[in-house]
Amino acid sequence: MKIRIIGSCGSGKTYMARRLATKYGLPHIETDNLVWDRSELNKRYPEEVRDSMLQDIVAGPDWVIEGVHHKWGQESFMEADLIFIIRPHALQRDIRVVRRFIKTRMGMERSNYKQTFRNLYEMLLVWNRKFDREHMQAIMELTSRCQGRCMVIRSNDQIETEVEQYLNQFT
Repeated sequence: MKIRIIGSCGSGKTYMARRLATKYGLPHIETDNLVWDRSELNKRYPEEVRDSMLQDIVAGPDWVIEGVHHKWGQESFMEADLIFIIRPHALQRDIRVVRRFIKTRMGMERSNYKQTFRNLYEMLLVWNRKFDREHMQAIMELTSRCQGRCMVIRSNDQIETEVEQYLNQFT
């Protein structure tokens, strides 16, 4: 089973991808980890390395790929059995971003990067607003070619229901 999840910061992408990966024994891939070389602060992988890593993953038999990225890695959408576009209410999303910020700063939750007040500001007032205004339209256009496999989801619980219905087709 190949699942692609996309949404803004705080939409629940990582939470749901981890949950599905654990439940169904699927590899979980965060597109951020294909962009950022975590061995050094603010170091990006070269585009050809990033693209090669994604191609190897997409060629695999099973995966859950999640992230905000859509301008590159479109093959992950084309190869997915199910695509979920998560669009929770903006207030719920912002609360999640702030909650994650507090938890990671207090050491209660792990993060791939150092949480700073600048990151918090950018997530809430720059990235998420731009995602809603600009990127969502491009994502909808991209996924319009994936009819029958793509769903816009408001609640993360809906994802598990859809995955179960998809799997029931084969039993």
